[in-house]
Amino acid sequence: MNTLKSAILTFVVLLTVGCSTVPITGRRQLSLVSDQEVMTMSFQAYDDLMKKSKLSSNSSQTAMVKRVGQRIQGAVESFMRQQGASDQLAGYQWEFNLIQDDTQQNAFAMAGGKTAVYTGLLPITKDETGLAVVMGHEIAHAIAKHSNERISQQVAAQGVGTSLGALGTGASAQIINTAYGIGAGVGLMKFGRTQESEADRLGLIFMAMAGYNPEGAVSFWQRMAAASNGQSPPEFLSTHPSNETRISDIQKHMPEAKKYYNAR
Repeated sequence: MNTLKSAILTFVVLLTVGCSTVPITGRRQLSLVSDQEVMTMSFQAYDDLMKKSKLSSNSSQTAMVKRVGQRIQGAVESFMRQQGASDQLAGYQWEFNLIQDDTQQNAFAMAGGKTAVYTGLLPITKDETGLAVVMGHEIAHAIAKHSNERISQQVAAQGVGTSLGALGTGASAQIINTAYGIGAGVGLMKFGRTQESEADRLGLIFMAMAGYNPEGAVSFWQRMAAASNGQSPPEFLSTHPSNETRISDIQKHMPEAKKYYNAR
């Protein structure tokens, strides 16, 4: 019985104390570690990954990644200013890199704005608009603090209110690496369906504010679906929305995103 009471108390504390709110969606999320802690560890993980990775020598493609990233950065800063939440970007150290790896059809953005795209994704993005879909989506994960939420879930398993620093360097680094999947050799955060859907919605807004037509998101995800060759697992077996569900949800959010696009 004491164990049950302790579990209930823990649950209540997590809900009432360790929570923050996602911009636009208003969803409450678990937040047990400070943004600064997560950013500090993410910056280190990003730097380590960059040292192990080969950056693309294609100057035009690299310039495109940086250009799209900077435009979305500007959109994010404007969006957060409009929301009266510019302080949430404190400590950000924006960086945009293109990693040479044609086998990886991926991209990621870590807490604090550290962003990278793999060259294997470029044949699917095709152009700047397609790239803006991806980078807007990944940066939205960072703005919605999904990495903090994911890491907090792992920290919660170590004890309520435990900080990354209190766990020690080795344990905290392991949590960061596990959260981002770095131990598997790829710096990608493992997000769930709710977080993916939030990133899709916010990403549409960010790319629209950056001057990219959000309607390009539909064609991008159609290309991504085609590139998967039907290998995606059924939605109920996956942590991500199915391509069909994702496209349907994006179309529902399109009127909202177009308002931002047309208001530029």
